[in-house]
Amino acid sequence: MSTPQLMLFEEVVTPETFLTVLQRRGLRGVERIVLTQNRSVVVSCKGGVLRAHHAFVQAPEHVHEAIVRFVMARTRADRARAVETIVQWPLPIGAAVRRPERTHPDDEPLRVLLADWHHKFNAQHFGGLLASIPVHVSRRIARRLGHYTPRAAEAQGLERGIAISRKHLRRDGIAAALETLLHEMVHQWQDETGRPVDHGPSFRRKARELGITPRAVRVVG
Repeated sequence: MSTPQLMLFEEVVTPETFLTVLQRRGLRGVERIVLTQNRSVVVSCKGGVLRAHHAFVQAPEHVHEAIVRFVMARTRADRARAVETIVQWPLPIGAAVRRPERTHPDDEPLRVLLADWHHKFNAQHFGGLLASIPVHVSRRIARRLGHYTPRAAEAQGLERGIAISRKHLRRDGIAAALETLLHEMVHQWQDETGRPVDHGPSFRRKARELGITPRAVRVVG
């Protein structure tokens, strides 16, 4: 199997060369890097293996330096300061769901409830300007709470819409799921207003405006 290659400042970057980039900035004790697409846990380090979201290879130098500080931190305060910088780098929100979402018949009452709240949130927080899009309850989403499939995915034959994890609903309850729905609606708002669909500055400002947690990614030791 060939080594994944990504672009960094118009150069081809492999996990090995990205490791070299970080080592030049002082990284020690890491033997290999695994580039992931996990938007929930964006950076983690264990047993000499650094796992990082692939988008970080295109991040500016100060973010690379923050990743190094995170790994090399000796105190919680040092690590917390590094995390603040790391999570500011916006990650792309793509069409990660390859097959069309379909709500299981047993989950139809939940789907109807979420669709009704989509309508209410649209009127309450977005002036009723967002499009009416499908809202599904997903039994496929296991590691995330929800997902927004943007308009660009329609070119790939995918249906634009929002999916909320059934596991999330059953584990955390409807109140938590409604906050997740509102989170995904912020992505819908980004998409429909021509903004990048990510967790960058526009997402954080809107999330704070709506009273929901703007931090959408985690960094673990």
